Amino acid sequence: MALALRYVDKKGQVNEPFIGLVRVSDTSAKSLKEAVLYLLMKHSLSPSKIRGQGYDGASNMQGTMNAIAKKHKEVETFFAIVTNVLNVIGVSFKRRDQLREHQAELLEQLLESSEVQTGKRLNQERGLQRPGDTRWGSHCKILDNFVILFSSIVHVLGVIECEGDVNDMLQAEAFSSNIKAFEFVFLLHLMLKVLIMSNELSKALQKKEQDIINAMVFLDITKERLQEMRDEGWEPLMDEVSSFCAKHDILVPKMEEFYIPGTSKRRPSSVTYSHHLRVELFYAVIGLQLLELNSRFDVVSSNLLFGMASLNPANSFANFDKERIMTLAKHYPDEFGELKLRDLSRQLDTFIWHMQHGDPRFSDLKGIGDLAKALVEANLVETYSLIYLLVKLT
Repeated sequence: MALALRYVDKKGQVNEPFIGLVRVSDTSAKSLKEAVLYLLMKHSLSPSKIRGQGYDGASNMQGTMNAIAKKHKEVETFFAIVTNVLNVIGVSFKRRDQLREHQAELLEQLLESSEVQTGKRLNQERGLQRPGDTRWGSHCKILDNFVILFSSIVHVLGVIECEGDVNDMLQAEAFSSNIKAFEFVFLLHLMLKVLIMSNELSKALQKKEQDIINAMVFLDITKERLQEMRDEGWEPLMDEVSSFCAKHDILVPKMEEFYIPGTSKRRPSSVTYSHHLRVELFYAVIGLQLLELNSRFDVVSSNLLFGMASLNPANSFANFDKERIMTLAKHYPDEFGELKLRDLSRQLDTFIWHMQHGDPRFSDLKGIGDLAKALVEANLVETYSLIYLLVKLT
């Protein structure tokens, strides 16, 4: 594990020195915490002076913030099947060529029957993408391609069943059976819709120059769309899935019959297909996605993000919001007691008037780090001492 620190020096410059590497026996939260403390103590750094922490994809350190695939067994199985199918086909140039050839033949048939027109989605080169990147946007592209190329994927698996060695034949037969199952097709369409709804938010959060205000707007939009889908999206989804199954000769189970998990040799469960699909998959997946978003962006996190955005000097402090900045300061009670909060409020009134009335030294700043440096260079650290302290903390 690698550890880096971020701090503001006496010149107002933001520094991010690399502290060191440490080997961890496992990636549990406890082990990672012990490793972080070890490195800090090794360099005589006190953990009590830390005012924030961040992790590069280390979901173990974030407690409950795990992906849906790790919280729902059927979804985890679904993505495992997608991954394995893509790997089986993508590992061979011959199989990729077979996929492209079948796709071209299918496209020609659709053009002749006027089901698609030149320039539409299927009239574009669409290759398989391996799901090595777990971001929402990557998943969207993978599942979207999977839907578009479904017939070609089934065709290539069928070729492998006939022409491959014994292991390949058995593997292809199993995958073909898996992806032609109604529940897989249902999850394919459900997860694609859920991930598409989250995609704009994901892209906003991954931008190098993050616009936190817009990111939070996308957060609200995403949650509202997911809730709307939960309330009104069941029937449209079922219509779409049923149409897809009819097109690809996939058997649609009778919704009033008892759900049979796995193969037909297993005993039926105590719930119907309708209950399983709607409650245990549809409602559950959307609920987990909403829970994930609410966990990542709770009230405290949102207050911190909005407060940081309100301090951002970009576009002549266009996002300045005194109330949000004051809320941000209250999250640092050791630095901002009642008296300092009162003084900060007064400083902010003078500060924003100063900043928005054409001081050239603050006219072209890009981020909070630039603001800290500019305050030092303009010899205004003492004048705006509490604002400078808050800038360093964020």
